[in-house]
This record gives sequence, structure tokens and C-alpha cells, in this order.
Amino acid sequence: MRLLVTGGYGFIGSAYIRHVLKTPGVEVLNIDKMTYAANPKAVEAAGAAPGYRFVQADITDRTAMRAQIAAFKPDAVVNFAAETHVDRSIDGPSLFVHTNVMGTAILLEEAAAYWKALDDAGKARFRFHHISTDEVFGTLGSDGLFTETTPYQPNSPYSASKAAADHLVRAWNHTYGLPVLVTNCSNNYGPWQFPEKLIPVMIIKALLGEALPVYGKGENVRDWLHVDDHAEALWLVLRKGVVGESYNVGGNSERKNLDVVHTICDLVDQAAGPKSRRNLVTYVTDRPGHDFRYAIDASKIARELGWKPRHTFEQGLAATVRWYLDNRPWWQEIRDKAYSQQRLGLSK
Repeated sequence: MRLLVTGGYGFIGSAYIRHVLKTPGVEVLNIDKMTYAANPKAVEAAGAAPGYRFVQADITDRTAMRAQIAAFKPDAVVNFAAETHVDRSIDGPSLFVHTNVMGTAILLEEAAAYWKALDDAGKARFRFHHISTDEVFGTLGSDGLFTETTPYQPNSPYSASKAAADHLVRAWNHTYGLPVLVTNCSNNYGPWQFPEKLIPVMIIKALLGEALPVYGKGENVRDWLHVDDHAEALWLVLRKGVVGESYNVGGNSERKNLDVVHTICDLVDQAAGPKSRRNLVTYVTDRPGHDFRYAIDASKIARELGWKPRHTFEQGLAATVRWYLDNRPWWQEIRDKAYSQQRLGLSK
């Protein structure tokens, strides 16, 4: 199988590439714009693979997308390319619309044109797999779960841009017949995550003895999914999923943000010496429009495709803390040169 993967130097995209390259006969063309969050080392960690190559390009560049699709002749396009950080979307929403909406539209147009020119066997084999988020569904109260049929109600510029992209993918299936798949995942965590998201931010700051900024009262709830479990689910959906369907991918691990931070503190205390790092917790102004709770019902992918997460949150988080302890040069360089973990997302 020949996979054209966009955004393959991102956190989830790189985990996916590492996973699929374990399968003999798989070839991957990784197309990545190389934004601030791009991380080539996360793919290099898989070792040299004869079926892998990389091209730097932007999915909003129609000419580049057309040329790469024509030259590589993929059996599937797997679209991870996106701006993803909610706080950054609050400060600069237009970039999210440009990349996540226009980029997806251009990619769909070029993929559809390529697909239409294939022979019957090629058409039957081809898939366009779009990777999305549970944030498109909006927010939940204290109970209930997001299912594949939950109405979309995005609340941040980021989630609105992803919702728009999801709708475009569905429209290309319905209008043009493009064989598509959509997956909506819960919050990912694990190795190689750019240190702007909750878990790596808290691990690194706890290690350095810095204040741990918890938004609001820390009562917001997220479902946590280990990135390697997610990669396995995505590979399964691409090979076995029903065209035109969407699949929710969750970790069955709901936790309050404050509980996650406290657990990180305890794990860092155990690994790096007891310092009662819970004392570093500092409550800061909440994110504007902060969704209260996300929770995934992943029963469809379990029932129809046989997938369930392998990691418990406790196991996965402990391994993640250990990974950041063991890979300090990587994240230290990011803090020194690219992003010092300053607060974003307070623009009104």
C-alpha cells in the first residue's frame, strides 16, 4: 500500500508513520509544511525504511499537491495536516481557517481528480482518510458521551475549522463519490508531543520546578488516548473501515485536568526526587470559552473493527513521564529556541 501522509512530522502523524512502516510492503510519502511543531526526529526514531520519503510542501499549495499526488500515485491519502492548538487559534484564527479548511478543500479537489482518472481496481482500492477531533461536537455536561451521530457544535476557532473540514470531506463523498473515511479522536498524549499541550507542559514545568498553570479550577474533563493506540486504530480504519463512515477513537480514560496534573506531580516526584510538586500548582485565568467536558463513545470501532486501546491511562502516563525525563535534550532545545511555554490564548 502506498500512503501519502500529510502532516507526518506532527505528533500524531509521526506516530502513525512509525506504526505503518512496521508493515512489510508499505510505502509512505510524508508531506509536511514544517511549521514550528514539525518534528523530524519523531519519524527518524523508527529507523531507516526503504519505503519512506519526505517532501516539504503546504497542503494549501495546489500545484505542489497535484504534482506530488501524480508522481507518487498513492493508494490512500491520510490527512493529518492541521493547526491544532486551541490557545493559538484564539490568538490567530485566520491561520487555522486557511490551513484546516482551505488546505483540506484543496487536498480533496486534487485527490478527487486523481481518483477519477484511476482504473476500476485503483478506484476501488483508493481511500481518503481525514483525521479529526472530538472537539467538533462541542461540550458535554457531567454525563453523556459523544457518538458518531452527535450534532456538531464547535466552540473554538480550532474546532470550528476542523468541523468545516469534516463537512467538506463528507460532501466530497456524497457529491463526487470520493471514498472517504473520517475519525474523531479524544485528547492524545505520549512521546514526542510538542510541549504546548497540557501533559508535556506540566511534565516539563514540574521537572524544572516551575509553577504549574491550571486553567480555571482544573475541573474540565478530557478523555485521554495514548498516541500509539490512536495510530493502531487509524491503520485499522484505513484498511477495514466502511467507506463514508466516521469512527470515534477514544481512550476510555476520562480525567479532570487537575487530577491529571496531580498525577504528573506524583510521578515526577517518584522519578526525579520527592519535592511535593503538587505545591507548584497555580490557578490561572481560564481559557476563553473553555469547553467543560469531552468524552468519547468508542463502541462502534470496537464492535465493527475490533479495536480497543491497549494502554491504561496510568500505564501510559507513567511511560510518558519517563520518556520526557529521558529525552530532555529534545524538549530543552525547543524551550531555548522555539517556544518557552509562555501562556497563549487570552486574546479577547
